[in-house]
Amino acid sequence: MQNSDTTKYIIHATIKADGVIERPDVVGAIFGQTEGLIGADLDLRELQKSGRIGRLEVNIKSSMGKSAGTIDIPSSLDKVETAVLAASLETIDRIGPCISNISIVKIEDVRSSKRKQIVDRAKQVLTAMFDEMLPESQEIIDEVRQSVRIEEMTTYGKDNIPMGPNVLDSDAIIVVEGRADVLNLLRYGIKNAIAVGGTNVPQAVADLCKKKTVTAFTDGDRGGELIIKELLQVADVDFIARAPDGKGVEELVQKEVVKSLRQKIPVENALDYYQVNKKRRIAILAATKKKAGRGEPLLPEEIETKTVREGPAENEPVAEPERPRARVEPRAEHRFESRAETRTEPRAESRFEPREEPKYEKEVKESPFQEHITDLSGTLSARFLDENNNTINEVPVRDLATALKEANGNIKCVVFDGVITQRIVDIASEKGIENLVGAKMGNIVKSPASIHIETSNLL
Repeated sequence: MQNSDTTKYIIHATIKADGVIERPDVVGAIFGQTEGLIGADLDLRELQKSGRIGRLEVNIKSSMGKSAGTIDIPSSLDKVETAVLAASLETIDRIGPCISNISIVKIEDVRSSKRKQIVDRAKQVLTAMFDEMLPESQEIIDEVRQSVRIEEMTTYGKDNIPMGPNVLDSDAIIVVEGRADVLNLLRYGIKNAIAVGGTNVPQAVADLCKKKTVTAFTDGDRGGELIIKELLQVADVDFIARAPDGKGVEELVQKEVVKSLRQKIPVENALDYYQVNKKRRIAILAATKKKAGRGEPLLPEEIETKTVREGPAENEPVAEPERPRARVEPRAEHRFESRAETRTEPRAESRFEPREEPKYEKEVKESPFQEHITDLSGTLSARFLDENNNTINEVPVRDLATALKEANGNIKCVVFDGVITQRIVDIASEKGIENLVGAKMGNIVKSPASIHIETSNLL
C-alpha cells in the first residue's frame, strides 16, 4: 500500500519475457538481481523495510507463450537516488528460466500531480463556497465531540510518545503504529491506545508493555507485519489484531475497529507465523503466563456502550478473520475467554506450553547444522563453516554473494537465514562448497550434483 504522505515519485516500467512468468517471479528477480548491485544504501530490501520505497505493483499477463506487463514502484528517495534505482531495473535480463527485458517508461512526480489537483479543487471550492448550506445541528454536535476527544491526547515519557488519557490507569492497552491511529481510536471512545512511531519501538513503550495486558493493533499491510515482528522481539505482547487487508488503522470506521479488536488472537497462536525463534518464544510465553492473572478485557472499557453493542456478544461465536493467517492454528478453547476464566480450568497452565514438539524442530532435528540454524533464525545473517562445522565467518545475508566470491577454499558449508537462490547456488558450486542450508528454497533451475542443498523450514 502506497503511503501518500511520503511518496515523492513513482517509477513506471514495462516488462516483456520470452516465456510464461508470474508476479512472484518478477518480484523475486528484482530483489535478487539488484542485491548488492548499487550499494547497501540503495538495497531494495532495506529501503522497503525503512519505508523509503513502497510496495512493488506488478501487473503481468501471458499469451501465446510470452508475458508482458507493467511495474510501478513508489519512492520517497530524492531525484538522483530514484533515477539510479530505476536504471538498475534495466539490468535484469532473465526472470526464472525466461529471457526478459525491463524498460523504464517514466518517473512520475507525485507532487506535481497533487498541485494540479489542488488547483482544480480550489476552482470548485471558490465557485461553490457561497452556496454551501449551514451544517445541521447533529453535525455540529459530532464535530464538537470529536474535537474534545482529540484534545484529550497526551504524551508519554521524554520522547513525547502520543497516547490516550487512560493508558497509565488501565490494566489493558492497545499498541498502534502512529499518532493518527491514536486519534482515530479516540474518535470512537478508545482512550487507552499508545503509538510506537514505526518499527523502531521506543524503550519506554517496551517497559510499559511489561506491566500491562497488551494488544498490538497494526495496519493490514507489510509495514504492519514488520511492526508486529519488532514488538515480538523487544516487548511483551499478549494479543495481536490487524486491520483489514490494505487498510490502515487511521482509516477504519467504528464498526471496523470493533470487528478487528474482537478478532484478535493470543500471541502464542502467532509465534510460528511471525517466525519467532525458540529463545524469544520461551520468553514471550513466560511473560504471558506471568500476566495472565490480571484478566483480559474483551474490548477496552473506554469504548462507549453503543460501540460494544454493535459487535457480537461476549459469548457469541465470531466469524473467522478475513485475512488468511498461515501457520496460526486456533485454540481449542473459545477465542474470547478471559484469562481469568481460563485459569479456573484444570489444564489452565498447559495453554502456555506446546502440547507437541513444533513441526520445524522435528524436521531439522537430525541436521548436523541444527545449532547454527537455531542461532541464525530471525537474524538475516549467514555463517561460513569448516569441515568440522566450526564458524569461520558471519556476514549479513545481503552481503552473502559478495562474501562467497571473496572466500578462500576452507569453507565446506554455508548456513543462512534467507532464501536459497540460483545465484547463491552457482557461486557456492564454483567455490567447492559441499552443503548449503537456507531458510527457504527459491526458484532453482539447476542444482549441481556436487552440492547438498537443504532448508531449515523456518519461514
